[in-house]
Amino acid sequence: MAPPSDLSPTAANVVAHGVDLVDIDDMRRLVETPLSSQLFRTFTQGELAACGEGQLRLERLAGRLAIKEAVMKALGVGFGDGVGFPDIETVNLDSGAPTVVLHNKIATLAEKAGVQRWLVSTSHTGKVALASVIGLAAK
Repeated sequence: MAPPSDLSPTAANVVAHGVDLVDIDDMRRLVETPLSSQLFRTFTQGELAACGEGQLRLERLAGRLAIKEAVMKALGVGFGDGVGFPDIETVNLDSGAPTVVLHNKIATLAEKAGVQRWLVSTSHTGKVALASVIGLAAK
């Protein structure tokens, strides 16, 4: 499912909603563990590049992880139900707003649920990252 080109208002029905919260210290442990390959099983190369380096990297990564988990909750699937974190790719629109591009099984699940586009919001502090996702279908 490709991201929309913009977020212009249209008549739509909410068919899915998910929220998730990620602890920044937990994200730090994921990044700093010697098994850092977990980072590459969680995020795509594009997501890692978009988060950059520096002080806000952990918060950005945690926000993207929260988005992925919120999408899974919105669609009623868990990790290991044939869905992997890289199947939920977080990208930014030209406006800078986050959205998701779904791949493989989770894209099929979203289509079956009637989701045609996503509204995605994320916020973070030095301690936590929060994400909310809303799946919209045409009216």
